[in-house]
Amino acid sequence: MNDHSTHQKIALVTGANKGIGRATAEQLATLGTTVLIGARNPQRGEEAAAALRLAGGNAHAVTLDVTDPAGIREAARWIEEQFGHLDVLVNNAGITGSGQVSPEDAVDQVPSTVDLDMVRSVFETNVLGVIAVTNAMLSLLRRSPAARIVNLSSGIASLTIAGDPNGPLAGLPASAAYAPSKTALNALTVQYANELRKEGILVNAADPGYVDTDINDHRGYLTPAQAAAVVVRLATLGADGPTGGFFNENGPLPW
Repeated sequence: MNDHSTHQKIALVTGANKGIGRATAEQLATLGTTVLIGARNPQRGEEAAAALRLAGGNAHAVTLDVTDPAGIREAARWIEEQFGHLDVLVNNAGITGSGQVSPEDAVDQVPSTVDLDMVRSVFETNVLGVIAVTNAMLSLLRRSPAARIVNLSSGIASLTIAGDPNGPLAGLPASAAYAPSKTALNALTVQYANELRKEGILVNAADPGYVDTDINDHRGYLTPAQAAAVVVRLATLGADGPTGGFFNENGPLPW
């Protein structure tokens, strides 16, 4: 087991070249964590990592497409060679499936008329991609004295909230792709938490809130930095922290 006093914390954040992922990486770097910027586009990943280094953080770019098994394995091999372990995995990479259309406007996801190929592509990234990356990184996480996994979910994933006709999501178009993919991600979070609990690896889902990002054409009211706070909190939980939970900035959310 690594000595806590000399152990250098290493965090991998997928989809970290912009938005919530980048803000999460920035905050983890500020805490002294070495941050690995996972990005599909190597140039954008390197630009984000360079900006973090310029700000005084320790950051490296990792080319990572969560739908590319060979690329995921290569990223895991590189992390093992460079650092030998991983302490934090933030599964942030995700797609809406509606191009630049936000979940709030995604009328192309109405269940009765949705295109099945879109549903498959959304689940491929938002659910299967999380399984692929998590499983590839588990052997590295198991070498950490206090490994943490955080999955980026959404308030729209809550069946309790989404099923309330008078709730905060009332009036949004029904979704057969993005929303169910995040609900599935929540279910997956619980299953990983159950499996890894005995090893002390804490696994939780985070709802960052309605954030000003590309995914909603910058209409969100929270900054990426505000949204990242709950992610960072879950990524840095103590040994007595929760696992298998769903949280936003104010605390636990209903399933």
